[in-house]
Amino acid sequence: MNARPPRFFYFDLGNVLLFFDHEIACRQMAEVAGVDVDLVRAIVFEGDLQRRYELGDISTADFYEHFCSETRTRPDRKRLVHAAAAIFEPNAALEPIIKGLKRYGHRVGILSNTCDAHWKYVADGRFPLIASGFDVYALSYRLRSMKPDPAIYALAAKMAGAAPEETFFVDDRTDNVAGARAAGFDAVLYTGPLDLVAALAERDVSVQA
Repeated sequence: MNARPPRFFYFDLGNVLLFFDHEIACRQMAEVAGVDVDLVRAIVFEGDLQRRYELGDISTADFYEHFCSETRTRPDRKRLVHAAAAIFEPNAALEPIIKGLKRYGHRVGILSNTCDAHWKYVADGRFPLIASGFDVYALSYRLRSMKPDPAIYALAAKMAGAAPEETFFVDDRTDNVAGARAAGFDAVLYTGPLDLVAALAERDVSVQA
């Protein structure tokens, strides 16, 4: 752990700032397309389609066309994309922590593996904290790199204007935390809001009013 408090604070999106469930996407997309949920799961998540989408290798249009080709269907594109993205709900316990950091003048950001459809859904205003509560948005599909690849952490630190060792990061996946630490970040595993507040306090960072 660093002797001085971090200069920048990054948070993962999925299952840290927002809870999500890919199974909801599978069920909703299956209903829109009129196909079996197992087929949707196999096409989207058991192959490399979602990964390529989150890497920015394919667009939303490409994703849709691939889905149509694999399922031999052609559902309404807007409905299908919404079905794929409407899988999030806020982790209410994180909002006072983010606001506390901002209140004390700290800069915060989101560092997330995500895709165009998911980001547009969560950033369109339905989750105000996500849309406007952060200073930097380091998103895999824009940066063309995904956690735990070292490149995304280097790009995120550059975007934050802080050295890796000055950057705090919290993620719910052990591989992403390990990748961040290997890149020089001060990274912790998210296990709940109380543990996160304690981890910040260990770094002389208060979020209390």
